[in-house]
Amino acid sequence: MQNRLMTLNISQWDPEIDPQQTNQLASALEDGKVLYLPQLAFRLNSDEERFLSPSWSNGRAKNISFESKNGQLKGAHGNEEELKALGAMISRYRSRAVGLIQSLLPHYSKTLQVARTSFRPFEVAGRPSSRKKDDTRLHVDAFPSRPNHGERILRVFCNINPDDLPRRWRVGQDFTTVAQRFLPGISRPFPGSAAILQALGITKSRRSEYDHLMLHLHDAMKADNDYQIHSPQLAVDFPPGSVWICFSDQTPHAAMSGQFLLEQTLHLPVSGLYDPSRSPLKVLEQLCGRALI
Repeated sequence: MQNRLMTLNISQWDPEIDPQQTNQLASALEDGKVLYLPQLAFRLNSDEERFLSPSWSNGRAKNISFESKNGQLKGAHGNEEELKALGAMISRYRSRAVGLIQSLLPHYSKTLQVARTSFRPFEVAGRPSSRKKDDTRLHVDAFPSRPNHGERILRVFCNINPDDLPRRWRVGQDFTTVAQRFLPGISRPFPGSAAILQALGITKSRRSEYDHLMLHLHDAMKADNDYQIHSPQLAVDFPPGSVWICFSDQTPHAAMSGQFLLEQTLHLPVSGLYDPSRSPLKVLEQLCGRALI
């Protein structure tokens, strides 16, 4: 399981990478591995250190988020000056994270879509949650209300904990192995159900069969105690001053503990990958023997 992690000796957010190394990084990432950069820190200035407290949350959301489309800060509490400074910190991380991906994987730049940036000030361990929402259980990301029709979910994480505490993760097996285990127990969607879900406002767009399978795969993984306990997995501690990157729709992962994290979400169409054949969409289509979108 140690090969589920690829460690990079990189300490700059805009590194110069030769084409051969880029291809190696793309191969590892698109195979569902985690790229780990233990020497890449996101430095807060002295004024920003005040934001390392859960008190900046408005209490209605577990994360504070920055929307790239409109620059809106959500989930935060404070006066106008404070919220502007907090938003500037999160926005600066967004610029760093996007620039890092563009440097490491330049082919992605053509179709990369910058999505939400989040600041996660709460401790993960011990947080009350239903089983389906419990991110301490191994899962791949899929969202009930936001069908993505195969679009990839690329995430850049950074531990900014001031107390030298790690972000503790578990990383699971490759996606194909997981899909082979759970896919036989997932039924095809009921005819017309996607249209009904959209008409009722339960989904923001029409759910494809791919989205149906991914959502049920997510739920089945979290519900299976034997899988959670006994499946091959790697425990990893990501210390403060480190960054890690993965396709969270493909890499089985669980966040076990940790507090104070910055995270950038990026979306990428399957056609924008270096090797589209290894995407979850193509893997599931091969296993099912039919088109899923």
